[in-house]
Amino acid sequence: MIKDDKLSDVLGTLHKLTSAIFSDAIQRKLILDNLTEAVFTVDKEVKITSFNKAAESITGIAEKDALGKKCTELFESSREDDFCIICQVLQQKRPLTKQTRQLEVGERLIPVMVSASPLTDNSGEMVGGVQSFQEIQEIFQRQLVMDSAFDGVVTVDLEFNITLFNKAAEQLTGYSQDAVLGKPFDEIFYSPEQRLAMGATPLKQAVQTGHPVVEESIYFKTASGDILPVSVRAAPLVDARGTLLGGVKSFRDNTDRIQTNLILDHIVDGVFTTDKRGMINSFNRAAVEITGYPQEEVLGRLCHELFASDSCQERMKQLEGQQVKLEPMIEKNLYLNVRDGRIVPVSMSSVPLLDSQGNLIGTVQTFRDVTHQIQHRYILDSVTDGVFTVDQNLNITSFNKALEKISGYTQEEALGKKCQEIFKSELCGTENCPMLQAISSGGMPAVHNTTLQSKTGSSIPVNVISNVLTDEEGNVIGGVETIRDLTEITELRRKLASSGEPQKGILTRSPKMQRIMSVLPEFSKSDATILVLGESGTGKELIAQSIHSQSHRSDHAFVAVNSGALPDNLLESELFGYKAGAFTDARKDRKGRFAAAEKGTLFLDEIGDISPAMQVKLLRVIQSKTYEPLGSNQPVKTDVRIIAATNRNLEAMVSEGTFREDLYYRLNVVKIELPPLRERMEDIPLLVEHFINKFNQQRDRHVDGVSEAVLSILIHHDYPGNIRELENIIEYAFILCHEGLILPQHLPEWLTGGKEEDHSVTGPLTLKDVERKAIIESLRRNEYKKMKTCRELGISKDTLRRKIAAYDISDNELLDQ
Repeated sequence: MIKDDKLSDVLGTLHKLTSAIFSDAIQRKLILDNLTEAVFTVDKEVKITSFNKAAESITGIAEKDALGKKCTELFESSREDDFCIICQVLQQKRPLTKQTRQLEVGERLIPVMVSASPLTDNSGEMVGGVQSFQEIQEIFQRQLVMDSAFDGVVTVDLEFNITLFNKAAEQLTGYSQDAVLGKPFDEIFYSPEQRLAMGATPLKQAVQTGHPVVEESIYFKTASGDILPVSVRAAPLVDARGTLLGGVKSFRDNTDRIQTNLILDHIVDGVFTTDKRGMINSFNRAAVEITGYPQEEVLGRLCHELFASDSCQERMKQLEGQQVKLEPMIEKNLYLNVRDGRIVPVSMSSVPLLDSQGNLIGTVQTFRDVTHQIQHRYILDSVTDGVFTVDQNLNITSFNKALEKISGYTQEEALGKKCQEIFKSELCGTENCPMLQAISSGGMPAVHNTTLQSKTGSSIPVNVISNVLTDEEGNVIGGVETIRDLTEITELRRKLASSGEPQKGILTRSPKMQRIMSVLPEFSKSDATILVLGESGTGKELIAQSIHSQSHRSDHAFVAVNSGALPDNLLESELFGYKAGAFTDARKDRKGRFAAAEKGTLFLDEIGDISPAMQVKLLRVIQSKTYEPLGSNQPVKTDVRIIAATNRNLEAMVSEGTFREDLYYRLNVVKIELPPLRERMEDIPLLVEHFINKFNQQRDRHVDGVSEAVLSILIHHDYPGNIRELENIIEYAFILCHEGLILPQHLPEWLTGGKEEDHSVTGPLTLKDVERKAIIESLRRNEYKKMKTCRELGISKDTLRRKIAAYDISDNELLDQ
């Protein structure tokens, strides 16, 4: 609707024309013809009684052709909004003003503004009516333009009454044109509380100051009572001469923008958008916090100039040129210069922003501060052990430098992969997976020795410790595992095991055994016959092998014969060999063990079990250095060193006459008596470790050691079978225990008496733990007498005192059994 302030003037003139003073028709005609507005009058039957010059000019109808005709007859219309509003006015007896109509003149449609009012005489009786209209082509075109605008547009006069209200304003606010035209703008759109809080509205500020005003966040009250968030642009309204006529305000619904900003401000990552030139046009709260720049400082600025980033500049060049298809940039690490001069490491992603036709209109940039992640990375990379973390699905989320070196995989190759795809351990993908055990246990670390497969396919012995990762509320979010490369330790052990030292194959800390081992090098230098005495399983053959390996005969064969296991005829042929035809099945010559051991060492085990007849033949060989193969009468010279062994008491057998005295003295040139295992209990931990390593290699197991409870059981056993019995016990435990620690329930039932106690497991025993345990047990066995303990352990009193202090062994601990 367009406001018409001249209607009152027209009506006033018409009322004067009906008075007695201006009753002259000529004078009335002259006055009406001088009006700029088109005017015609009608009687009570709506017949035209006057038709002024302006009406003739607009309609093209002469007054003489109009007089006497009804308005509807003169201005026929096929439109619903009839031009002749005077009919309605006479019927309702009230005026209608500022009505926009389309006047049909021939084939033309003329937009006009129409007003009408009843005419009364001096007595107040209605005598007819008057209708005025004026052409509003320019105003109408302006209205059409405004109605096509996307933004709501309102104009006001100098009193801030609404003079124009376009279609978009109607749609946004819910008010119709008729409801708001001519009314104060502030009263329509602002509550009293808002007007009081705001003071001057943007429109008033623009009119009062003469300068445009921009507000990005204003709230209007709609017709339905809702609050509408809008962005406002207000400006003064002036004519061509610069005269202030009022004000104009455009406004746009900000609901989507505010919702978007609210969403963006709740995102923990920094987010900003740019246009296709790289100008920043949005900047969320997280971006403000990361960079220190408030929104008003960054909006409208080029991002690469703001952040001084080469990557941003390169991205903008791609935008400007678009020589290549702009692809998303995902999680690129770069550094931004922020407001206070700091350089912030960020992980940034950038995706193109396209319109509905696929045209590039800008970019969306997201970034997060990765300072803590980089610090975390530097810390992990400074650790010498390999470290990696996984999420709940066992996907690798971090992978340090040491682990790159151990595995051969780079961080880029490992991240996002399942850990079993990278390490390929025999435990991976099974219920024994250390990481799965740690995560499922909810806090109990899992410790294992295992073998990993590197990228090149080589096997790497490692020790792994896995633990669960939880957030601040205790929720499981993944796991962490440290991996220690045991290659050097394993190689060192291998070298030590094959070092060729005098004690090769002999593991001992026992003072008695160490005294024996100390004289073996001297015995090795001689070719004298040696007699080794000891219970079964004490290691007599190992002693014989050690003597041989240290002698000048070590380059030749070491041949062992179990003398007591064969009858005389078989033993004789086994030792001396035979000729073809010596007996029924002797089809060809066969050399015996003496010949096989030529220039080497012949070990005769269980020498106390051979018959007297065989004793005579063996004595002859020792004395004459010759022997005769079965079926031959030709003596054969021999150059062998004989080491005999037995678990029997040969002196008693000589006294009883079951063993030849002369043979005994021939054998007993050098005598070595091996102590049983029960007299060298300090060797048990060392032997246990040896057997565990042996069976781990043989059976491809990953047993880490024995628990303290198991070690205590083993130390307190008598071992009638000696070392062989201990080896059998460990071998039995390997049947039930596949990894971790050997526990009491893994031991034979006859050893534990069928009882299984709940012992705490603290991990595999180290050599220090073993030595500490041995000292404590020795002190207890010797009733805490240190000199006796020193003699048993083969160490000095000062050494014992120093070790007690180093291992923090207290009197209370010794007494606490």
